[in-house]
Amino acid sequence: MAAEHAEVVVVGSGFGGSVAAFRLAEAGRSVVLLERGRAYPPGSFPRTPAGTAANFWEPSQGRHGLFEVWSFDGIDGLVSSGLGGGSLVYANVLLRKDEKWFVREEGLPGGGYESWPISRQDLDPHYDAVETMLGATPYPYVDPCKTQVMETAARALGLDLQRPPLAVSFSRRPGEPPVPLGEIPVPSYGNLHGVPRVTCNLCAECNFGCNLGAKNTLDHTYLSAARHHGADLRVRHEVTGLRPLDRGYEVTYVVHTAADGEVPQGLASRTITCDRLVLAAGTFGTGSLLLKNRTALPALSRAVGQRFSGNGDLLGLVLHAEQDGAPRPLGSNRGPVITTAVRVADPADGTGSDRRGHYIEDAGYPAWAAWLVEAAHAAGTARRAFAFAADKVGERFGERDTTIGADLAALLGPAAFTTSSLALLGMGRDIPDGVLRLENGQLAVTWTTESSMAYFEGVRATMRAIAEEVGGEYHDNALWWAHRVITVHPLGGAVMGRHAQEGVCDQYGEVFGHPGLYVLDGALLPGPVGANPSLTIAAVADRAATRMLETAVVSTPTSGAVPTPATGEPRPPDHVVGPHASGLRFTERMRGFAALGATDPQLGYEEGRRTGGALMFELTITVDDVDRFVADPVHEGSATGYVEADFLGGRFDVHRGWFNLFSPGADAAERRMLYRLWLAGPGGNLLTFSGEKRVEDDRGLDVWRDTSTLFVRILQGHLAPGEPDTEVIASGIITIHVPDFIKQLTTFRCWGERPVHALDEFGRLFLGELYDVYGRLIARQEEPRP
Repeated sequence: MAAEHAEVVVVGSGFGGSVAAFRLAEAGRSVVLLERGRAYPPGSFPRTPAGTAANFWEPSQGRHGLFEVWSFDGIDGLVSSGLGGGSLVYANVLLRKDEKWFVREEGLPGGGYESWPISRQDLDPHYDAVETMLGATPYPYVDPCKTQVMETAARALGLDLQRPPLAVSFSRRPGEPPVPLGEIPVPSYGNLHGVPRVTCNLCAECNFGCNLGAKNTLDHTYLSAARHHGADLRVRHEVTGLRPLDRGYEVTYVVHTAADGEVPQGLASRTITCDRLVLAAGTFGTGSLLLKNRTALPALSRAVGQRFSGNGDLLGLVLHAEQDGAPRPLGSNRGPVITTAVRVADPADGTGSDRRGHYIEDAGYPAWAAWLVEAAHAAGTARRAFAFAADKVGERFGERDTTIGADLAALLGPAAFTTSSLALLGMGRDIPDGVLRLENGQLAVTWTTESSMAYFEGVRATMRAIAEEVGGEYHDNALWWAHRVITVHPLGGAVMGRHAQEGVCDQYGEVFGHPGLYVLDGALLPGPVGANPSLTIAAVADRAATRMLETAVVSTPTSGAVPTPATGEPRPPDHVVGPHASGLRFTERMRGFAALGATDPQLGYEEGRRTGGALMFELTITVDDVDRFVADPVHEGSATGYVEADFLGGRFDVHRGWFNLFSPGADAAERRMLYRLWLAGPGGNLLTFSGEKRVEDDRGLDVWRDTSTLFVRILQGHLAPGEPDTEVIASGIITIHVPDFIKQLTTFRCWGERPVHALDEFGRLFLGELYDVYGRLIARQEEPRP
């Protein structure tokens, strides 16, 4: 069957992917969008405890929900999984990146610099287009306490405050007055969910998914319009691999068909090819795909993973606000989550500020969350419950009230804690010096608050000033006590730059060295946006789509393409195992270091050790007919198992492997132990692990070193034993460590009619070959001197 093909495949449906899908489909391109999560029409976002507990993304545990929580050293990340990406749970803010915050070559404390190859002027027309599509509207009401409180505090402190544009429908149509729960007309491009939408009722549930459809999320806007123009939107399709072809790319994915609560069993991989491939799976998703598939992308910049930033996210709390000796209502439970934004200047603004720039925004939360918070104050609740019960018991023996409204009100309490509390969300120009990497095949982040501590102290100082101005106390969130933060705006890892030494992509998101491959999400941004980054991501994607439509598809250079997987058995069996044969197997584990780009194993080992490029394998060597093996001059057996190297992309199962024990070398005093392993990356790109132990009669008695040291080269493509080691993409050295060798001795297993004979013959061969090599050296050392 012919492989499925589309002109453009888009991976992910967030602000970058949705914009790209719409623009390209609108222009008549065939577009397939692959989204790992499911669709969430209005009314489908859970609110019950059971529904919320199940609403997390972890398919290996049978969870296919909306929220995905990543936990790394020093920082946690909260992202979403669903048709519409982060727009489903973001706080609707559409702020543009400040003009002077597009810094150029701004030095970073640990070396390097933050540099934006684009400007505000480059993005302004695309900001306009996105704002129009998302219906950007400042908060129109005057009644919520939190909005007024923030505005009053900002004026008193001399802070710059605005009501930012929000992607929320407050009115049925543009220009009409705001009205809660007004029916929103279906736009000309339709409604992909087919469920009615109504205007915002100020319930502050934006971050949990809007069950009214009042948020102008990407599924209601760009994705509905993309589908209208013919885009094929596929949910529950998770991309796992990619590889370049001579023209375009092949994408490997799985389809999550298991019901919620079911753990999937061996999902089958599927493929689709395309002329252009857009990665827009979010910073963590795109970063993981690039790192795990980097062997399929030989020209990928070494800057991959660099310049990670949390966009300076920090949550602070205003508690116990008072006015005239009484709790001051701050109105956290009414309105959309965010209604105001305070901006603090940056040194780049030229205003004399010595703080790194940041924003402070009010962060409301829904009324049902307030119930949970009040219930958590157990002491007060228990005290009121005891008083209520005692009063009712007393009434049994005295005069009894026939109405108990006042008593019930006393039981519920004044809710002073939540009434006088307000969360503040800070974000801004933290230091983008984090690194995305793989650790044991899984995404990891190297990041610390230390380099951005001056920035965070500035954010906390602004929050503290606001808290004091409203008569409250400032409190850090609990994570800050451990110098940890949580970000909802992860950025970087595949950043734009002027060249491949500076970034992974050019200013339009096209990956250097791989024409037609684009990164169009937060991973592309070379530093913090400062403001909420959603609008900037969408504008960058809109600009990139314009560029794509203006340029022709360029074939991938031959050097950038990887071989096509072979079909069928690539090499027929060399012999038939007789019914009376005796076999043997053992397991071998070796570890060491290697590096991408190195062709000499020694140099690769040194570079890998310096950079942490660990390489290891665990192989089961099988000799199915020991008599044949001994008689065979190249002593060939088979190898199964896995190779693991994070710098290559994680763990690779051995599809087929050959092992040669003491093959003849260049002369009688030289032997070679050869390993040839066929591997395949997650996108189907083919690799060969070529290893050689050099057993030779050189100076000194070094039998242990020779038999425990493997010189390794990683090759592009599948090369059979005997073929030369061409297209080396990495090299290094791995060794058997003594504990692993001791364990290896316990793994020998024999079978057949004469298992003891099999072990004896193998041992005789091994020791005999060693004597042939080293016996001459020993004999020479024992010869009497003349």
